[in-house]
Amino acid sequence: MARWLVKEEPTHYSYADLARDGGTEWNGVHNALALRHLKAMRPGQELFYYHSGSERAVVGIAAVASVPQADPDDDRGSWKVKIRPVRPLNGPVPLSTLKADPKLAGFDLVRIGRLSVMPVSEDQWVRILRYEPPTSDSTQSKSAARRPKRRSATVRKRGST
Repeated sequence: MARWLVKEEPTHYSYADLARDGGTEWNGVHNALALRHLKAMRPGQELFYYHSGSERAVVGIAAVASVPQADPDDDRGSWKVKIRPVRPLNGPVPLSTLKADPKLAGFDLVRIGRLSVMPVSEDQWVRILRYEPPTSDSTQSKSAARRPKRRSATVRKRGST
């Protein structure tokens, strides 16, 4: 199953906002390659939520919640897809950590800094999760920590970036 990474300024729409809202429409993508990736997303696929700007770190996991569709509100030809939160990471995984790992040298996040939507291979996904700090609750099992919580999805439209 394909996996993805999406980037957003935390001051614009953070992972905490996504978790609070229970979901959002991912829209405002105009780069041709990022649009091609967005159009390839399918419901149920997981994605990393990355805070760009001054934070520059993977901070959470979300899931695709709808099929992509053309955004009728965007006259520049963008598409949109609904995403929902799965869980925040136990702590941020900084870009500097990922750049220092030679096994991630080919990862688009390291190679193409401005791309806002990108694929993540299975090996890259596992490798990035290895850098996640351990949970602070030592009684909670790793599998329980990664189990998604069920919640009703309230969709809030994310603004253009």
